[in-house]
Amino acid sequence: MSLKTVPKHLKKYTANQHYESYTPINHSVWRFVMRQNHHTLKDLAHETYTDGLEASGITIEKIPNVNQMNKSLEPFGWGAATIDGFIPGVAFFEFQGNGVLPIATDIRKLENIQYTPAPDIIHEAAGHAPILCDETYSKYVKLFGEIGKKAIATKEEHEHFEALRTYSNLLEKGDATEEEIADAKQTLDEKETAIKGLSEAEKIGRLYWWTVEYGLIGTVDEPKIYGAGLLSSVAEGSNILNPEVKKIPFDVQEIVHTGFDITKPQPQLFVCESFEQLIEGLEEFAEEMAFKKGGTESLDKAIQSENTATTVLSSGLQITGIFSERITDVSGEAAYFKTSGPTALATDDLQIPGHGTDYHADGFGSPVGRLKSVDAPLEELSEGQLNELGIIKEEEVILEFESGVTVEGKVEDLVRKNGRLVLIPFTNCKVSLGDNVLFEPEWGTFDMAVGESIISVFAGAADGEAFYPEVVEEDEDRSTVQPALSPLEQLYQEVRDIREGRVDDPEGELERVWGELQASHTDDWLLRIEIFELLEGNDWLPLAKQEVETELERLKDRSEELKTLIDRGKKVASHAELVKN
Repeated sequence: MSLKTVPKHLKKYTANQHYESYTPINHSVWRFVMRQNHHTLKDLAHETYTDGLEASGITIEKIPNVNQMNKSLEPFGWGAATIDGFIPGVAFFEFQGNGVLPIATDIRKLENIQYTPAPDIIHEAAGHAPILCDETYSKYVKLFGEIGKKAIATKEEHEHFEALRTYSNLLEKGDATEEEIADAKQTLDEKETAIKGLSEAEKIGRLYWWTVEYGLIGTVDEPKIYGAGLLSSVAEGSNILNPEVKKIPFDVQEIVHTGFDITKPQPQLFVCESFEQLIEGLEEFAEEMAFKKGGTESLDKAIQSENTATTVLSSGLQITGIFSERITDVSGEAAYFKTSGPTALATDDLQIPGHGTDYHADGFGSPVGRLKSVDAPLEELSEGQLNELGIIKEEEVILEFESGVTVEGKVEDLVRKNGRLVLIPFTNCKVSLGDNVLFEPEWGTFDMAVGESIISVFAGAADGEAFYPEVVEEDEDRSTVQPALSPLEQLYQEVRDIREGRVDDPEGELERVWGELQASHTDDWLLRIEIFELLEGNDWLPLAKQEVETELERLKDRSEELKTLIDRGKKVASHAELVKN
């Protein structure tokens, strides 16, 4: 699998990694988190985790190259694509449904080393990739992608997502003013308050959170970690040892009715018995979704979303667009529906030639239901039966539906797919329901969708490759020029060179670096941890080691967070391997 397998309509969410732009500090942040995670979680994680790190192209020492991950994941039926931060849920799930792991290119800043509000490469590469090497879990995540991409969200949820993306990006990028951050937070809170009820998108988001992100496997008394959120955070991963964190047996209905707060440690975690149980639970939940149930209720979900969705009729015809209106019959079932703006028609997820968004640029409308006094659905009638009803090319006809909708005009064509009638284009056509005129002859051709009922409704397009505008790909920047390093970044690089055995006099060089760090960078704790690790592991410069420990103790007094980070760093440093020359 290669990056070229990403569907073209998803490529707008991808980004180049620009590997050379990662600084020595970026790599040290990766290394610190990964060493902490591996040291702490290797005995708490699912058995696939440790071997899966290497198998998926990830090392502890430096940020992974996603192109290499892409090749490493191929034997497991997966690829990897770099993305730029938050992407819509429909797109995120579609990536996974296609067997492509989306990975953010950014890495958290040093000041956010324990937690970042925005997606980053530590979470998405080191958290998600290793467990994908398990065949059954891999099947679960792909199936989740195929189902999750169809989940319909409300308009308010779409607006909340955009506000969340804006707020998290402001926090992580680091160049926003306090006023900008405060305004973004206020907007986010307002959008969150506006959300009412539980949409299927929210429910499936919770199922994803409590399994793929924060899932445990095994028994309640002896669980193992497989969730990426736990595997990419020592603080969160260690929570499975905390008796105050409730461990609950996997139950899909309880999960979808359990909310979460991404800014706080989770008060409970759900434990599945096996990955097969996850698949069974997901399939159980899918039965409740609009793409399985269909009907007017499902169409209403699409209308409320005010975003691109697809309605599938019993004939097999798929209508993709923004659904804006529906008219019901006396029993409350949809008798007529409309879309607004660009719309496309498809069957079997392939657009019907001549019925794309350029042709249906201003929307689409059609009756749905059975013809009055006809014993079979219109889509199932033979040519002879159609002739008896007067539905003949180039002939005028009046069709009256059981709902009361009337279509009268000249039949231009009869479009069949898979042996079923799916579309009847009319000219000089008038469509009405009582005194309500739904289509006038002067409006042009009326393309009447054929279908007795709505059998499915789902988010997104039936044929995404045809429906969404094509992204013009720019030539990839293959520059390998590394940005100039700041004095502090240069010190980080020099310590890395010492650790990796590229220095002739490592002890003398480390003493010099320590002197420069003391003189010019009194607040930096991470490089002091790396220096301590080298001194400890190689039994070098005992006086300098004492000075480093004194400095680390001084920095610990600044905050509880620093105390925790430094204590953990020193603990892992005691297991460091010696530098070999």
